[in-house]
Amino acid sequence: MDATLGQFGAMIADALGGAVTDHQVARGELTIIANAPDIVKVAKFLRDDDRCEFWSFIDLTAIDWPGRERRFDVVCHLLSPRHNRRIRIKIETDESTPVPSLVEVYPGANWFEREAYDLYGILFTGHPDMRRLLTDYGFEGHPLRKDFPLTGFVEVRYDDEQKRVVYDKVRLAQEFRSFDFLSPWEGPDYPLPGDEKAKQ
Repeated sequence: MDATLGQFGAMIADALGGAVTDHQVARGELTIIANAPDIVKVAKFLRDDDRCEFWSFIDLTAIDWPGRERRFDVVCHLLSPRHNRRIRIKIETDESTPVPSLVEVYPGANWFEREAYDLYGILFTGHPDMRRLLTDYGFEGHPLRKDFPLTGFVEVRYDDEQKRVVYDKVRLAQEFRSFDFLSPWEGPDYPLPGDEKAKQ
């Protein structure tokens, strides 16, 4: 199975020349690594070529690697119902370099690209409606980036006096706790409240 997928990946890489930089087979799945500016060319080939026929767009998402210069992997999954195959396309980009949109090739990519923009801040050129999808109007930042604070910047609540939703700066409700990081099955080395009752 892996050898067949490897040959299939090599065929795609040969057919697309410099647009595909590598292909990998891991856990029975084929991944094509492509240059970001050539993503539309790669997608059209995978959709239209008789050996591929990946007509069904499954998913588009991203992965954040903040330590890299091009910190984002944009990952797209496609399905070929004719050949009963799946394929993954992976490209790299950074915070400021836009990626060509796949909406002209796969109209179903529309909301997936909006979600990647909203949650990661990845821009897609040629997208018909590049605006936030999941976060609120005026939301600052991109919540799935690794450097986004876990508590966020603001909290939302309904104010009965003002009869509207208001935004407040985040306030932590409790002090920092000192954790001992011991296993709950071993128990701590110091007495806990209520231990005196167990000895009676």
